Amino acid sequence: MRWLLVKDLQILRRSKLLVGLLVVYPIAIALLIGIALSRGPDKPRVAFLNQVPIGQTTTNVGGRDVDFTDYADQFFDAIDPLRVRTREEAVDAVESGDALAALIIPPDTVERLNGGLGQAEVEVLYNGDALKQSFVEATIDAELARANAALSRTIGEVAIEDLRILAEGGEIATPLGRQTLLGLKRARDVLERSLARLPADAPERDGLEQVLRFAEQALIGLDFATPALRAVSEPIRVRATVLSGSRTPLDAFAVALAVAVSLLFIAVLLASGVLALEREEQAYGRLVRGLVSRAALLAEKVVLAAACSGLAALAMLCGIGAFTGVDWGRLPLWLVALAAGALGCSALGVAIGALAREVRAASLLGLLVALPLAFLALVPSGAVAGGVHDAITVVNALFPFKPALQALDAAVNGADPGVWGPAAHLLALAAGYGILARVALRRF
Repeated sequence: MRWLLVKDLQILRRSKLLVGLLVVYPIAIALLIGIALSRGPDKPRVAFLNQVPIGQTTTNVGGRDVDFTDYADQFFDAIDPLRVRTREEAVDAVESGDALAALIIPPDTVERLNGGLGQAEVEVLYNGDALKQSFVEATIDAELARANAALSRTIGEVAIEDLRILAEGGEIATPLGRQTLLGLKRARDVLERSLARLPADAPERDGLEQVLRFAEQALIGLDFATPALRAVSEPIRVRATVLSGSRTPLDAFAVALAVAVSLLFIAVLLASGVLALEREEQAYGRLVRGLVSRAALLAEKVVLAAACSGLAALAMLCGIGAFTGVDWGRLPLWLVALAAGALGCSALGVAIGALAREVRAASLLGLLVALPLAFLALVPSGAVAGGVHDAITVVNALFPFKPALQALDAAVNGADPGVWGPAAHLLALAAGYGILARVALRRF
C-alpha cells in the first residue's frame, strides 16, 4: 500500500494543472455558495422625493413633537437613495433603470396628521421587472411598516398618558393650548364631599349621585382601556425559541457549508479518478494478480483521497478562520469532523470509480452525484411537501454530504446534533461504500 501511495502521489505531482483545477474548482463553488447564503442582497436604489415644505417636517402628537426626518434616516439605512426634485424626475429615474423604484412623500403629509384629515399617504412607483419589483417592494414595505409601528407606539404612549390625566387630573395638550383637567378621581372626591354635606331629602342629591356613579364607572372603564391601548400600539410581540440546540448564525453556517462542499468535490473526484485511472491504463489487473488485494487497493485510494481532500479543507477552514471569528479552541473537533467527512466522501468516490471504467466517465458521474447532494442537503422542511421531504431525508442519510455538513457545523459552530453522531454515520457510510466498491470491482 505504501508503494501504491507513492505511485499515485507521483501521478498527481506530474498532473499539476489537473490537481490545480481539482482544488480551485470546488473551493470556488463553495465560496460562491457561502457568499450567496451569508451576504444579503445589495441595497436597492430608490428615487426619493420629499414634497413636504421646509420647516414643516415636525408634527405634534399629544404635546409630543415627532420629526419625520428621523424615520427618513432609518429608511435610508435600508436603501440607496437617489434624491430627485420633481415627480417627473422620479418617473424618469424608474423608467430609465437608474432606480428600481421611487418613493414620493406628498406636501400635505404632515398637515393631514396634524389636522386629523385622515391617513397620510405616500406614493411608490415601480418598474415592470418582476424580480426587481419584488425585491424593492419587500424592502420598502418592511421599512414603512417599521415607521408605522414606531409612530403607532408614540401615539399609543400619548393616549395612555392622556387617559392617566383624565383619571387623575393634570395638564393636557389640546389644539387650543394646554388645559388643566380636574380628573375623574378628584371629581369623584368633590361629589362625595358635596353629597355628605347635603341633607338626605335634598332635591339635588339624585342628580349628584348619578354623576358620581358615572365617574366611578368611567374610572373602571379607564382601568381596562390602558392595557387595551398597549395591545393596540404593539398587538403582537415575538418570543423566539430554538427547539433543537443553539441556533447557528447564517455567516457561521456558510463557513461550514463552504468547507463541506470543497471536501465533497475534492474527495469524490479524486477518489473516483485515481481508481478509474488504474483500470483505464490496464494496471488494475496486474496489481490484483498477486501484488495487492482488491480491498487493499480500495483502501489505498480512500486514504489518498481522504488525506488530500482533508488537508485542502483544513487549509481552507484555517484561511477563513483568519478573517472571521471562529473558535480556534475547537480545532481538535475540526480534525475529527474533517477526517470523518473525508473518509465518507472518498469512499463514495471509490464506489463511483469502481462503477465507471474510464476517468472521464468517473469524473462526469462524480459531478452529477456531488452537485445534487450539495443542494438537497440545504432544502428546508417547509419548502416542499411532506412526502418529498421524507424522500430527501432518506437520500441525505444514504450519502455523506449532509452528515459531513452537520459534523463540520457542530465542530466549527457548536451546533446540534454534535460531532460524534454524524462522524459515526460517516464511518458507517464509508464501510458501506467500500463494500459496494469491492462488489462492483468483482462484477465489472
